[in-house]
Amino acid sequence: MKFGAIDAGGKKFICGITDEKGNTLEKISILTETPEKTIPLVIEFFKDKDIAALGIGCFGPLDLNPQSETYGYITSSPKTAWKNFDLFGTLRTALNISIFLDTNINAAILGEATWGAGKGLKNSIYMTIGSGIGGGAIVEGKLVHGMLHPEMGHIFVSRHPRDKFAGNCPFHGGNCLEGMASGPAIEKRWNKKLESLGENHPAWDLEAFYIAHALVNYILILSPEKIILGGDVIKHKQLLPKIRKEVAKLLNGYVQSDLIANKIDEYIVTPDLGENSGFFGAVALCIKNFKFTL
Repeated sequence: MKFGAIDAGGKKFICGITDEKGNTLEKISILTETPEKTIPLVIEFFKDKDIAALGIGCFGPLDLNPQSETYGYITSSPKTAWKNFDLFGTLRTALNISIFLDTNINAAILGEATWGAGKGLKNSIYMTIGSGIGGGAIVEGKLVHGMLHPEMGHIFVSRHPRDKFAGNCPFHGGNCLEGMASGPAIEKRWNKKLESLGENHPAWDLEAFYIAHALVNYILILSPEKIILGGDVIKHKQLLPKIRKEVAKLLNGYVQSDLIANKIDEYIVTPDLGENSGFFGAVALCIKNFKFTL
């Protein structure tokens, strides 16, 4: 049996075929342009591949309410070409197979919980910091959805007292985490590309400030057993130790856990699956759900 998987991100759609155990048989990358340009290429890749089902982790926001008339639509996305696009319906009609859809961040934490850094844990968080910021959570062994799905990248944050940047979120300006700490926000604040910011540039202390404040809120609300940080910004090696240090400082001994006090390097980590967390999460959506449709 073969499954299809899509990790639909802001820059590219990673499309692939796996067996029922998650072993990759074929994979391609398609640029995320407009739906009119991207989706036909996605459909062409999966047609005639004899896949039993398709798992999709997609950028959002998404309508994930199965009773909604717009289930499977990309909704209020800052990617204006994709706003109100019927992703689920378009692919279901074209491929005529079972499709399992979630956010790409929920897919990422599911991938890590199944095969990666969160394996064996009932409570974990995945947060990606790149062109945008998003987060997904597994609580007591289940993905969190609720009214819509978590938008952990848009929590409101306190401004650093020395930060005069106006913010970069089209919805919240400088009030939310993405507006202050995403890759584009960093570049706009300093008028430099991320790659040109040296290890000792003040940008990294400021970034650690905002990310750590967010993580402390997640720790206090969800009490995860592990926090996994991915995305292009986290690839800058000097940042993660600063985040860990700032988290411990902000908690100030309140959370009495050995993970915080002595093992924070094992508690706040990068993904074991690297850039493939979302892709394998899309595969896991099929593996975990397809049996119920037989």
